[in-house]
Amino acid sequence: MKRKTWAMLENNPDVMNQLATKLGLSSELQFYDVYSLDEPELLADIPRPALALLVIIPLTPAWDRSRKAEDADKEPYTGSGPDEPVIWFNQTIGHACGSIGLLHSVINGPAVDFIKRDSDLAVIRSLAIPLDMTERAEMLYNSEPFQLAHKSVEQAGDSAADPTGEREGGHFVSFVKSGGKLWELEGSRMGPLERGSLADDEDVLSPRALDMGIKRIIKLNAEGGGEDLLFSCIALARRS
Repeated sequence: MKRKTWAMLENNPDVMNQLATKLGLSSELQFYDVYSLDEPELLADIPRPALALLVIIPLTPAWDRSRKAEDADKEPYTGSGPDEPVIWFNQTIGHACGSIGLLHSVINGPAVDFIKRDSDLAVIRSLAIPLDMTERAEMLYNSEPFQLAHKSVEQAGDSAADPTGEREGGHFVSFVKSGGKLWELEGSRMGPLERGSLADDEDVLSPRALDMGIKRIIKLNAEGGGEDLLFSCIALARRS
């Protein structure tokens, strides 16, 4: 049986705000474009704390080598239950990495407090908590509300969704702060990746979080002799 495949989403605030609202995230939160990781005047436009970063990154040879080496000795993820530090979904739907990245961004960390009661998002999160990796992926695969929400924004954004276009090969990665740790969440990895500790006054846009997160990937690519890494990054924060 051929697996379910959707059209890949564009990573911009318009698309992800629509998707988050459709699923049941409060309008008190919204996504913002991140135009720079280094320039304070551009970062100042984003309300703090930033609760999540959602990034789409091309799979360069250097990053691919690093991912394979990091995942080589990992056992299948076994986390589940209310004490799980983050909720992570294994991606089994083709090109659903954007909507799964959105899920990872809003059902973990402080954003949880902004999920509307009895919404599709609340139901998906509640159902996911007790399930193991395989059961969780199957639940999401068969979730009609999740599919309808994704389909509702496939044509949103600056360009029509095209799974064969330039976004092909890009990976959506969510960086969230939960339990004082920075987590890297991507559905095509072996599980959630803890990247290090963050202080109480540090968020996902703090220098330490950026160094452990997206800048780590940028550095890997540069050290591997790759060209400048072109990526799109948006941040989840309170509505200004």
